[in-house]
Amino acid sequence: MTQAQERRPRLVVVGNGMAGARTVEEIIDRVGPDRYDITMFGTEPYGNYNRILLSNVLSGAEEEDGIFLNSLPWYQENGITLRAGMTVTRIDGFAKAVHAADGTATPYDKLVIATGSVPFVPPIDGAHHPRRGFHQGVFTFRTLDDTRAMIRYARDHQRAVVIGGGLLGLEAARGLQQYGVSVTLLHAAGHLMNAQLDATGGDILRRSVERLGIDVVTKARTERILGKDNVEGVRLADGRTFAADMVVIAAGIRPNTALAQASGLPVERGIVVDDQLRVLDEPDVYAVGECVQHRGQTYGLVAPLWEQAKVLAGHLTGTDPTAAYHGSRTATKLKVAGVDVASMGVTAPERDDDEFVVFAEPRRGVYKSVVVRDDRLIGATLIGDVSKVGFLMQAFDRGSPLPEERVRLLFDLGGPPAEVSAAELADDAQVCNCNGVSKGALVATVTGGVRTLTGVMDATRAGKGCGSCKTLVAQIVEWAAGGEVEADPAANWYVPGVPMDKPTLMAEIRARGLRSVSAVFDALADGQEDAKSKMGLVSLLRMMWGDEYVDERGARFINDRVHANIQRDGTFSVVPQMKGGCTTPAQLRRIADVAEKHQVPLVKLTGGQRIDLLGIRKEDLPKVWADLDMPSGYAYGKSFRTVKTCVGSEFCRFGLGDSTALGIAIEERFQGLEAPGKLKLAVTGCPRNCAEAYVKDLGVVAIEGGRWEIYVGGAAGAHVRKGDLLATVDTPAEVMALTGRFLQYYRENANWLERTYAFVPRVGIERLRELIVEDSDGLGPGLDERLAASVAAYRDPWRERDAPVTPGQFRTALPLLPLPAVPVRAGGQP
Repeated sequence: MTQAQERRPRLVVVGNGMAGARTVEEIIDRVGPDRYDITMFGTEPYGNYNRILLSNVLSGAEEEDGIFLNSLPWYQENGITLRAGMTVTRIDGFAKAVHAADGTATPYDKLVIATGSVPFVPPIDGAHHPRRGFHQGVFTFRTLDDTRAMIRYARDHQRAVVIGGGLLGLEAARGLQQYGVSVTLLHAAGHLMNAQLDATGGDILRRSVERLGIDVVTKARTERILGKDNVEGVRLADGRTFAADMVVIAAGIRPNTALAQASGLPVERGIVVDDQLRVLDEPDVYAVGECVQHRGQTYGLVAPLWEQAKVLAGHLTGTDPTAAYHGSRTATKLKVAGVDVASMGVTAPERDDDEFVVFAEPRRGVYKSVVVRDDRLIGATLIGDVSKVGFLMQAFDRGSPLPEERVRLLFDLGGPPAEVSAAELADDAQVCNCNGVSKGALVATVTGGVRTLTGVMDATRAGKGCGSCKTLVAQIVEWAAGGEVEADPAANWYVPGVPMDKPTLMAEIRARGLRSVSAVFDALADGQEDAKSKMGLVSLLRMMWGDEYVDERGARFINDRVHANIQRDGTFSVVPQMKGGCTTPAQLRRIADVAEKHQVPLVKLTGGQRIDLLGIRKEDLPKVWADLDMPSGYAYGKSFRTVKTCVGSEFCRFGLGDSTALGIAIEERFQGLEAPGKLKLAVTGCPRNCAEAYVKDLGVVAIEGGRWEIYVGGAAGAHVRKGDLLATVDTPAEVMALTGRFLQYYRENANWLERTYAFVPRVGIERLRELIVEDSDGLGPGLDERLAASVAAYRDPWRERDAPVTPGQFRTALPLLPLPAVPVRAGGQP
């Protein structure tokens, strides 16, 4: 160390979270890294990450690497001594030093406390184990390690109870669903997010959350966690019980003041600070973030944290010695469990003359309200439709004039277009709350040369949190670039984690002989695995390699791992194959016997002319398949599923062709084929279209003269589209040939998850006729050959009942129903 460095004042920051690291970033931005000799302590053994994005990690939408704000090299590059994984136990204000758990003492000239917050765990019997801390199967949701533990546990368990219906609890519940876990959310208050929403808004949010398959119970005060060695459920104060094999406590946070209290600093609800974030009566000790109490207020949102960091940095660097923090007007705009929510200020009128404008459309999950006092916006709540949030946040934050017609606060009634709204935003208007990105920062990035939306988002991290601001970010980027936003190359990638379009990716896979997902990541993505890319790669590799594909079960979605469709309660549905919708009395008797033997809760006819057995436990799947002794109907995967048929010419007096026989033949040949999206087909015996062939991915219609029409690109689900006529042919053999070529061309050229109703218009029916029917480019023989190889590789996946691929493939799970209470004798012995 040089003498010059030794003379630098020593700045110690206790806390390597968002507030502490942001303060250091602000200091370096103002005066560079050499003003202070900086030491940072963090209890977690990592660099600095965005805690808000832990819900994205839990849901699988984001990899861990993607949430880090500052990696370890950043600390080195800025000369910061990072003591990661080290807890500070005491502050010696007289000696001006902090003492760490390893016995070391680090002197300071200026000290910043940024210890953040800790999870609030209400008193619940059974939550803690006397030797292990929290009971096995009980989690809080605050850190990266918490998130990892929840993911590991959720993968092998089926029912979770989440305690807490605030933002964190809702995100935890939604995230756990991605692992096939059935989730019940318990909330002590009368409605969800009661700190941000009024009762009507909370009830509408509840409906939206329940539509996602999450059971919500309000006025539910958890009294006890059941189970001695493993979690078996929870019991409420009113005596109700809920079965569960894991419990997540997400009941809020509290300022982490333990260090300050142990060191004799003033603490009330938080560490008491003045307008310069200075701890009272401590001229060289400051506090910032969720651990502080300023003018009686504590904050749990990120926006106040950013504001505090700026004030403190201005004060510590002397670049703005008059900087003062006067509190924050809290406004939040987030995507909560997939639902857009924005809230600011009060949720209801407080005075008789307050104006209160409300719009509610519960069926669509939309709720809007504003509270106006003295022509100023003092509160707003938006659920489901947040299109006006930009204007409302600006009006709320700056006291902007409001329209005379208050309804214009909620709706655009001939108002200015979005581009004008983006232009009118002030430069310091915060666009991304999750990462504290202002409009000015976005504009500066664009004017600095970044001209793609993804590039701006990567550079600023705007839109990388909950994602609710992406539309506004795109509008600002478009406006700042003068309408000259460049095309985003990533938009053409087949999967987000491998930077190649589909033809290039397939060529590289073939040239390098890559037969597994991990091999693709190693060779084409610098070894960086991407969870969101795995399903698409599995499908692609299985399509390309057939029997030669190297299976890695961890890359598969739960449905593909167990060959059944997971339901909202964590059970599965079983749909055996019925070719062409035909069955026999013997099959029906067998299905009935299986339903009775396994006490199947629901037997249901499907829209694809099959029978669905619903409510099968994962561990029972092999036994059900064995008793059925029928092949899988593939009702769960992105693959060829079924061929719906009418009775055709054999029985119907209007029938013009044997649709049943042709449908069965098509299903027998192409059963189970992997595809970018699911494939539903139909064959109908006349244009009356009883089998709905016009609205299938591929539909065949018998017409006069013994001929057949082939339609492609139809849909009748959330998207409705009549298929385009691909060809009219004379024989069933020609139908089989063209169907095979179309399916293979679609498999090789469609984007991941692109259904035929989007693929066909994109390519164009005329071009498809040239390629498939006329074989203008000579692709036919190759398509036929590769399709034949895939057909030959077909194996009924339900045969895995005899030899599970992995030991845990059908692992026995805990019972789904509440267990009878076991009396406990004195001394804890049953």
